[in-house]
Amino acid sequence: MNERILRVLEFNKIIEQLKENAATSLGQDAAAHVKPATDFDRVLEMHEETDEAAQIVRLNEAIPLGGVVDIRANLKRSVIGSMLTTTECLDVANTIYGGRRVKDFIEKLEMDLPILKAQVEQIVPLRELEQEIKNCIDDHGRVMDSASQKLRGLRSSIRTFESRVRDKLDNYTKTNSNMLSDAIVTIRNDRYVLPVKQEYRGSIGGIVHDQSASGQTLFMEPKAVVDLNNQLQEATIKEKQEIERILQALTVQIASQETYLQENVSVLASIDFIFSRAKLGNKMKAAKPKMNNRGIIKMQQARHPLIPVDEVVANDVEIGESYTSIVITGPNTGGKTVTLKMVGLCTLMAQSGLQIPALDGCELAVFNDVFADIGDEQSIEQNLSTFSSHMTNIVNIIEDVDDQSLVLLDELGSGTDPQEGAALAMALLDEVISRDARVIATTHYPELKAYGYNREQVVNASVEFDVETLQPTYRLLLGVPGRSNAFEISKRLGLNDTIIDRAKGLIGVDSKGVDNMIASLEKAQLGAEHDYQQAHDTLLDSEKLKEQLEKEWHNFEGQREALFKKAEEKAEKALTNAREEAELIVDEIRKMKTNAGLKEHEWIEAKKMLEEAQPNLSKKQQDKVKKPSPSNTELYPGDEINLLTINQKGTVLEKIDKNEYLVQVGIMKVKVKRKDLQFIGKQKQVVERPLATVKGSSYHVSTELDLRGERYEDALLKLEKYVDDALLAGYPKVSIIHGKGTGALRKGVQEFVKKHPGIASARQGTMGEGGSGVTVIAFA
Repeated sequence: MNERILRVLEFNKIIEQLKENAATSLGQDAAAHVKPATDFDRVLEMHEETDEAAQIVRLNEAIPLGGVVDIRANLKRSVIGSMLTTTECLDVANTIYGGRRVKDFIEKLEMDLPILKAQVEQIVPLRELEQEIKNCIDDHGRVMDSASQKLRGLRSSIRTFESRVRDKLDNYTKTNSNMLSDAIVTIRNDRYVLPVKQEYRGSIGGIVHDQSASGQTLFMEPKAVVDLNNQLQEATIKEKQEIERILQALTVQIASQETYLQENVSVLASIDFIFSRAKLGNKMKAAKPKMNNRGIIKMQQARHPLIPVDEVVANDVEIGESYTSIVITGPNTGGKTVTLKMVGLCTLMAQSGLQIPALDGCELAVFNDVFADIGDEQSIEQNLSTFSSHMTNIVNIIEDVDDQSLVLLDELGSGTDPQEGAALAMALLDEVISRDARVIATTHYPELKAYGYNREQVVNASVEFDVETLQPTYRLLLGVPGRSNAFEISKRLGLNDTIIDRAKGLIGVDSKGVDNMIASLEKAQLGAEHDYQQAHDTLLDSEKLKEQLEKEWHNFEGQREALFKKAEEKAEKALTNAREEAELIVDEIRKMKTNAGLKEHEWIEAKKMLEEAQPNLSKKQQDKVKKPSPSNTELYPGDEINLLTINQKGTVLEKIDKNEYLVQVGIMKVKVKRKDLQFIGKQKQVVERPLATVKGSSYHVSTELDLRGERYEDALLKLEKYVDDALLAGYPKVSIIHGKGTGALRKGVQEFVKKHPGIASARQGTMGEGGSGVTVIAFA
């Protein structure tokens, strides 16, 4: 983008606001160098970055960038071998720590942040280097005693020498205070001295290091402390050398990690810049724009980014689909230029990854160039008039404009003869429009009002003016050209009606007709906007009512489900009690079967039918059951069916012919027509040992039951069911595998066998059958 265009549209002020929202000098530097991008994919990526950061900003989450500084200059110095200072080393450690905090902060957020999380993955923690620096330098930038054993020893010696020197000098201040200007110990040239009066110079003796301005006081080092001061100086020099050695070693370590540190700094600069864009968007109450590369701009309630929210007037702007050019007419100070700058500045912001001060759903295009001729740029030095200045800019624009350009022209054709200016303005617009550029132009010329009606790609627009208050409202009216308000304004200001009527008579009939048409259009547009607002309010009320009804319906559904569940639980409990009572009755009748001549398998079958009689109460459970197939589905042996005539489940044994099957229901085998059978599902396939067919029965059950690994209660329940099934199958004997273990399960099996009336005898398995881990039972 041309630097002059960025300046004219005041993009530099947006940059300043970006810098204010950056948390580090790295982010400020990135903001200072921002330029609108022209690559469509890059613009989309920047908006995704900003949107991710905006999600965090909206939650009032503050990214921890404290301590992060720009260490790039320090890294360059370390690489070329220059020793870093303690402050510079500490900046490196703090930046490493800050980077790690940012990495942890982003990674721990339970949000969908693919771009930010991918960026922080590139941050290398470098904990060892950070710890090494922190072990040597404290938070105030002082090398600590613990940095090395030698430094610790030297500083201990320095403290000893200082103490001894002070003790000797303190004795002087006590015993010879009359010879001193002040009873204190001070330092000159890094040596401890006393302030001695001039006349007592010989009495004290020693080396003079300095004197006062008056010459009456000499700062002397007594002979008694010269050797101690020399030893102190020697230790201090060694301390300085050791500190330099430590800093040099740290510098080498920093230089060895220069690549990783540069990458960390780059990532942190990018993240701070992204968050500065999100923070600025939040302050502007901005929205993420939908970007396109088709030259389409659609903004509802768009505001100029640099005008305070409580002062700016929001406007709707649309260009690029039905028309490619807008010609705005109207009086001065009405807001035409503000509208031009708003569209241009919002475009530059959008192409820089910034959100736009407009309603959600706004749409902007990515242009290769934004051209603008706005304001009076006449130059006395270059001997250029206002018209010449405008034409110079327009000539440059015409040279480069194409279908990927946005052109903003303020007061097109002004500064010269009105007729020539209007003709020139129309010719220039024709040229730019012919290149399929997007154009927004402002003008005073009434001839351009008709121009907008005679071109398919052009639409008229104006800025509203309130004649009652004699003030512009700054509202943009698309589709309505501006009209002159000179007569109304003059009348409001007190001009005589006779003069105004005479002036009206002097203007042409065509001009009157155009003004009347414009007035009618304005009235129609205002009415349409009012109707739209009412419809919009009604829509909002309807949506609110819909949400309320949906919420109440949801609550009703929940209450109904709760009542159903409560009723089902109550019914289930009643059924359980009834089943338990039925079991007791069956057991009592079984005990009397000998006297009554009843058969065991009949009671077992009755018991099974009792279990199957329980209904499926829960609607949700019924929904999970597979719906039965239609009555024309072909059945195969083993399929589970429902005999509709008696509403009982059974199994298909064989197919007799096309419409008749042999089925088993309980202990009965019957021939049934296909229309009376309802398919339920395929029988579960269980891999068992070869099945025995006893006494002509085809009831399928294994001749063994393995109870190993089962809990005691579960095992006895399985045993009871298995014995019933074996009796129905007609087996003479079966084997119960219970294992040896503790013997508890074996004992339980044996007690069950003794009590069961259908079991004639039981024995322990032989060596070939499993020994004491198996019980073989024979049926009566």
